[in-house]
Amino acid sequence: MTINKPKIVLVLFSYHHKNTEKIANVFAKVLDAQIKTPEQINPELLQEYSLIGFGSGIYGGKHHKLLLDLADKLPLVTNRKAFIFSTHGAPVGLIKNDSLRREKLRKDHSLLREKLQSKGYLIIDEFSCGGFNTNSFLKLFGGLNKGRPNAEDLKQAEQFAQTLKQNLQRE
Repeated sequence: MTINKPKIVLVLFSYHHKNTEKIANVFAKVLDAQIKTPEQINPELLQEYSLIGFGSGIYGGKHHKLLLDLADKLPLVTNRKAFIFSTHGAPVGLIKNDSLRREKLRKDHSLLREKLQSKGYLIIDEFSCGGFNTNSFLKLFGGLNKGRPNAEDLKQAEQFAQTLKQNLQRE
């Protein structure tokens, strides 16, 4: 008896400091997933995957434009499973409280979540953590969240991916 291994892809846009790429690499290793940029994705071919992760840094309170533009081009699907992930440059020390962290994630992911859900995607989970930020005037002061994502963030990303994997295996 052969068990069909889920086919998983991570659609990632990460540039500045490759913060989100560090998280995606952890997900890819745990989930045995491919990583592709939005430009490498043929929206019609996403139907081949049993799980799709969509991620980028957060810019002005939302995911990168290339990821949002891809979401607009996606065809309608029925309950295709997806998850959303990101890194953000907000001062991590100010959002240590769980409810504040969840609220930030909810707001930051809201536009991408709405776009994906409107196309029929079922968002099964979401992940976010701090990332090194040297945008704008912050570079004059050495940036925010230096060293993020750190070992603890990567451990949380691994736990998140393990949970996704276990849930997929149960189905």
